[in-house]
Amino acid sequence: MHLAYPAVLAALLFSVGVYGVLARRNVVLVLMSVELMLNAVNLNLVAFDAWLRDSLHAGQALTLFTITVAAAEIGLGLAIVLLVFRTRGTADIDRITALGDPAEAADQAPAGAGSPKGQAVA
Repeated sequence: MHLAYPAVLAALLFSVGVYGVLARRNVVLVLMSVELMLNAVNLNLVAFDAWLRDSLHAGQALTLFTITVAAAEIGLGLAIVLLVFRTRGTADIDRITALGDPAEAADQAPAGAGSPKGQAVA
């Protein structure tokens, strides 16, 4: 097996994932792009493990750990996205600016220039 084929495929997958993270505004699509990047890493791990003919199969073991961490990450990420969507009504990254209560964020306006509540510092 040539190492170039899986390496080029992994590079393409990783590039698509990086583009998705940088260009997308929807949080779910950003999480999917992160998963694409992790799958590219997994492909490289398995390809190099097969190319080196490792008797311990360390690349495949690391791939299993990576898949486990990715599953936990996507579970927590989707839970956070659903919670933000319930409170804000959107999953757009640009429209989510603060993680506090939307009503409290609208009430808090900048009071003074540099001092708390507009009071002068002596």
